[in-house]
Amino acid sequence: MSRVTLESLSYDKAADEYDAYHGGLERGRKAAEDLSPHLLPGPVLDIGLGTALVDVGLRDLGHPVLGVDIAPEMVSRAHDRLGDRVALGDATALPFASASLPNVVMVHVLHVVDDMERVLTEVARVLQPGGRLVTVHGVPVAEPDDMVGAEAPLDVLKPEVPDTPERLAESAERCGLRVVKEAAAAPYEITLTPNQYADSIAGRVWSYLKDVDDATWRRLVEPVVADLRALPDPDRERQQTWRVPLSVLSHR
Repeated sequence: MSRVTLESLSYDKAADEYDAYHGGLERGRKAAEDLSPHLLPGPVLDIGLGTALVDVGLRDLGHPVLGVDIAPEMVSRAHDRLGDRVALGDATALPFASASLPNVVMVHVLHVVDDMERVLTEVARVLQPGGRLVTVHGVPVAEPDDMVGAEAPLDVLKPEVPDTPERLAESAERCGLRVVKEAAAAPYEITLTPNQYADSIAGRVWSYLKDVDDATWRRLVEPVVADLRALPDPDRERQQTWRVPLSVLSHR
């Protein structure tokens, strides 16, 4: 997330499907409810806001929201929801003055940045003394079902998650932040058909697929797509339950 690159363009490509595969506004509202009790009075900056699903929920709960994202198409979609309170922005060079914000949130973002400690250092710069960073960690884990089983061969392509609670706590200490609370975000449910899941994989919606080479794609990914489409009733919706940890950090 340090500059507009082919990576950001891949998120642009995913913008059309982003809402559907992230649970839509209802999931955004539930995420906002998880974040809200940990926030201080005043503005909330969302880094990597996507299409502003969570931010609509925060706004509806009474929080003044601001947002930045590296992908122009994501920012365009977010602008439709929040207007001029969103901007194209770099997580390592935020367009805000030092010690100017009481709150920063990041939802499923730290695991895809190039340099987590560089981002945390920048967050510490813009936070006021005692300000809060609330982050929902890494990649959510779905409870087992037939789609999870069919997709399991792709686990070898998924990078080690850098923002586990333990790793985040260690990095935060080096960047002027400290963990004040660890919790679990409320589990959430997504309704998806096997064909929709297959489409999301074939379309490289998920970040771990964006750089897969052609040979690996043919060997690993195409059989998984085929297996998902071969599941019984592939157009029947399945309700998946996902779980993920949440950490609250304070600027020292």
